Amino acid sequence: MIHPKMIFPALISLIALAGCRPDETVSAYGAAGKTWQLVELNGQTVDQIATLTFPEEGRIAGEGPCNSYSAAMTVPYPWFEAGPIASTRRACPDLDFEADYFTALSEMTLSEVLGDTLILSTPEGAQMVFKSGA
Repeated sequence: MIHPKMIFPALISLIALAGCRPDETVSAYGAAGKTWQLVELNGQTVDQIATLTFPEEGRIAGEGPCNSYSAAMTVPYPWFEAGPIASTRRACPDLDFEADYFTALSEMTLSEVLGDTLILSTPEGAQMVFKSGA
């Protein structure tokens, strides 16, 4: 039987160990520290501004043509899952494209980092290609 005085130190140790697990998301596999610019959506060249960053473990953020956004992203690489996307609510002429961008981003399930290229995709063939200059 465990003595009651031993339970608290054991719980503290477990909490500390849980906080020490390494980042297993795409961020830890070459995506962090860069601003990714969308250049292609489902085979079509993109002229509007849409960016993606990995500002901290478990989060994505970026700028659409109209609004900034953020979401949770906690699945291990090579998986990709943008948890509900929260965005500001500014209006602009590119709102339709921005809605398509947010929808596509929320549907992506796989990620691949190849140097200055980030590819997000689905098993069905949908694809987003991002480039980074940094």
